[in-house]
Amino acid sequence: MHPEYLSAPGGSPGAGTGPAPWRERHRRIWRLAGPVILSNATTPLLGAVDTAVVGRLPDPALIGGVALGSLVFTFVFWAFGFLRMGTTGFTAQAAGAGNAAELRASFLRALALAGAIGLAIVLLQTPIRFLAFALMHSSAATKGYAESYYDIRVWSAPAALANYAVLGWLLGTRRTGSALAIQIAMNGVNIVLAVFFVLGLGWGIRGSAGATLTAEILAALGGIALVHGRLPKADTPGLLDRDRLWRLLRVNGDIMIRTLCLMAGFAAFTLSGASLGDLPLAANAILMNLMTITAYGLDGFAMAAEILVGGAVGAGSRGQFRAAVRDSTIWAALVALLGTVVFLLFGRLIIDLFTIHETVRAAARMYLPWLVAAPAVGVWCWQLDGIYIGATRTAEMRNGMLLALAGYLGVLAVLLPRLGNNGLWLSLLVFFVLRAATLGAWLPRIDRSLSA
Repeated sequence: MHPEYLSAPGGSPGAGTGPAPWRERHRRIWRLAGPVILSNATTPLLGAVDTAVVGRLPDPALIGGVALGSLVFTFVFWAFGFLRMGTTGFTAQAAGAGNAAELRASFLRALALAGAIGLAIVLLQTPIRFLAFALMHSSAATKGYAESYYDIRVWSAPAALANYAVLGWLLGTRRTGSALAIQIAMNGVNIVLAVFFVLGLGWGIRGSAGATLTAEILAALGGIALVHGRLPKADTPGLLDRDRLWRLLRVNGDIMIRTLCLMAGFAAFTLSGASLGDLPLAANAILMNLMTITAYGLDGFAMAAEILVGGAVGAGSRGQFRAAVRDSTIWAALVALLGTVVFLLFGRLIIDLFTIHETVRAAARMYLPWLVAAPAVGVWCWQLDGIYIGATRTAEMRNGMLLALAGYLGVLAVLLPRLGNNGLWLSLLVFFVLRAATLGAWLPRIDRSLSA
């Protein structure tokens, strides 16, 4: 297994209690975060490529259709994001404690859970479809396109959730390069097939959904095969241990509530934008894709924190924990500043790549300043999420998100009628601030729980 933050290089997990030398710590941050940044930055391309491809077609409502259709799967799949986050935390802690049997069991439990949930989504696709689209307020054309997208992509549910389990285990064992390879392969297939199906064969939004479906299935099959070859050859007598299963369910339940609240916040953003008309909805879809790419990129440092904090907690080392938090956050803040500068200087040019419709371009440019501010404001809550996931302190994450969501919805109710789309974006940034404030206030609890 890979060494953690050790007081001396080359030790085994959990062997030391202090952090490694400064230069080695920062190299390790980048060895972990670099591939994850690239991997995460490609993930929103599943939606961004769909948006860009249909943006070349004559009907602007197609852009909104992809936005709303993708939103359904963002909400449904991310509700079960604990399959990635919880697996990373449990796996990293097992690695930090040097427990080979639990390393194997953590993946098998997650994969079995992913398969069961994915099958349930497929079987319940009709009521999910009804509930999802009953909540949407948009033009008939946009809603019709979104429903067509849903009807095809819903069949990817087992594969999409299996991918979460695969990525969680790979990240928890510090195989970030393998995680990157899977994501690049998936998005490469998606890009090629989206262009071929939509622009080549003329299948429209159904071709866009079919490309994503195919990419997710192939990625899941390849990822499972990859992890299977790397699982420790150990017995797993604790696979069905009652206490471990209860902890798994408790932690995953907390993360699920937290994720549902997060997605409710983003759903409120998209649906509120839809209520303002098709033009603001299309403009927000472009800007949100760019912000999501940035968030996923910065989440590389949050995932580095997950892995290293998980190892520190598994080893019971306060010194490793503090080093992991400090070093990963320094780099996250610097890269967030870089993202702000990029959007400030090149945002207008980037927007033009997404659509040929000048009215949509003009609307997106009008609200560009909010995108410029997003990385610098959002980086703190994204980084704290990683720290709490690595420590599996999920009750605090759940409670903090509930408080932040309540505050955000209150602000949104006040600002949207008064400021329109500007009020919508300002409310979203307030949401980021509230998330960071709650988690930051409770951070010392994790530090005090470690021995030395």
